[in-house]
Amino acid sequence: MPPAGQPDYTDDLRLAHVLADDADSITTSRFKALDLHVMSKPDLTPVSDADEAVEESIRRTLSRVRSRDAITGEEQGSTGHSQRRWVIDPIDGTKNFVRGVPVWATLIALVVDDEVVLSVVSAPQLQRRWWAATGNGAWTGRSLLKATRCTVSDVRRLEDASLSYSSLHGWDERDRLDDFLSLMRRCWRSRAYGDFWSYMLLAEGAVDLCAEPELALHDMAALDVIVREAGGRFTSLDGVDGPFGGNALASNGHLHDAALTFLGSLPDGDHDPDSPARAPGSVHDLLSRRGRAED
Repeated sequence: MPPAGQPDYTDDLRLAHVLADDADSITTSRFKALDLHVMSKPDLTPVSDADEAVEESIRRTLSRVRSRDAITGEEQGSTGHSQRRWVIDPIDGTKNFVRGVPVWATLIALVVDDEVVLSVVSAPQLQRRWWAATGNGAWTGRSLLKATRCTVSDVRRLEDASLSYSSLHGWDERDRLDDFLSLMRRCWRSRAYGDFWSYMLLAEGAVDLCAEPELALHDMAALDVIVREAGGRFTSLDGVDGPFGGNALASNGHLHDAALTFLGSLPDGDHDPDSPARAPGSVHDLLSRRGRAED
């Protein structure tokens, strides 16, 4: 039960598990299928018939049992208007899925009044599932009845920290590779576990920092509440709490400010007057000041 005075989302969390069960049935049946159909979306990222089938199944169930709720999904966008919004990524890690790599998951979150209040992350090929609800902690296991509580690490120095990410390409494309590599060099260890898995390992205390330069709400919503309920912190790269900033830095909390001094803020573009300035002290900031001095 939630703490006194907090809304009870128990029924919604049970529903999210049911939705995840249905999604797992679809994804496992299509994983490595010889007739799997893969297309390229306008942004040149892949989408499979499994992605589309999972999102359609979830939407169909929600339209029946939560007809007043809005839905945002990766494949079909946003529908409905409500203070309650389900955010769905039918397969996070589609590139892994279509190549036969077993690291992918369905992400299901409920956002109420612009706060993620619960989520389920289900990775059937890893035989793992993670979930959380506000005030009830973060958990992992096979079911609600067989679960272990997730707790972030107590690592307090970057030199002792394990850093996870998806790839270096995004940082390079956004002109932030030097900043990220500088953070990486300070950390004890770095591995590209990628996608949802980085953040679930962080919630379990196996990883201490995760960061990505560009993500959508459907990529982050389910991860946010699990990290927070495990005792960690989830923000944008300019330090704003929550999954709404278009990029992500997650940590055990102790390392967050130190990581922000390296990554700073991430503007939309160098010539965008509405973009926040890069944070003082980032490698980009030092290089730009050096360039002005040489002029």
